[in-house]
Amino acid sequence: MSEFVEILHGDTRWRFDRGFLSSNWTCIWGRGCKGILDHPAEQLQQGCCSVGAELADVDEAMTISALAATVSPALWQFHDRVDADDVFSDATRTNTKVVDGACIFLNRPGYAGGTGCALHLTALAAGESPTDWKPSVCWQLPIRVEWEMQPDRIEDATVRAWSRADWGDEGTTMAWCCTEGPEAYVGEQAVIDSLAEELGALVGTEVYVRLRERLRPAE
Repeated sequence: MSEFVEILHGDTRWRFDRGFLSSNWTCIWGRGCKGILDHPAEQLQQGCCSVGAELADVDEAMTISALAATVSPALWQFHDRVDADDVFSDATRTNTKVVDGACIFLNRPGYAGGTGCALHLTALAAGESPTDWKPSVCWQLPIRVEWEMQPDRIEDATVRAWSRADWGDEGTTMAWCCTEGPEAYVGEQAVIDSLAEELGALVGTEVYVRLRERLRPAE
């Protein structure tokens, strides 16, 4: 059973999965990641990009559209696949477009501008953080936050790792879920450190600092 570290901040009670944040999980995209297709496909280097990214809201969709317009074709393999729906799957702008079996922003292995997310590569080239460029679901993975209002009007925000079940019906057919096997638990740092930027962006600097103090091993 998971143990949670609780931190009350204003009207939010943050609940952090101690086990996952203390683990040495690390993203192994391009280093053995089997992907989320219905068969292992390490060679495709698609990771969790085999489906279009789900956008959080209209504002995020507008931001991604604006940022995409600034990406150099040299860093974006499928820049010419933008159409009347922009970079989105349809006019609802709720998901990014899937091109040839993966997200429109995913450069395939061998592309001269670099393999991986064109938004991520552009952010790095500009000396900026990928968290400011990519859809939130992309930079947050494998961290998941679940919100639940309590009778005392305090909202619980549970921070944990994504599980296969979180993918819904798609999760039952995925080749693997990177947080549920030993292959990705090979990092040199604990998640609280390796994903410090992402956690800070999710919960705020003050809460992150308090969490870091709570998880620091006793000396």
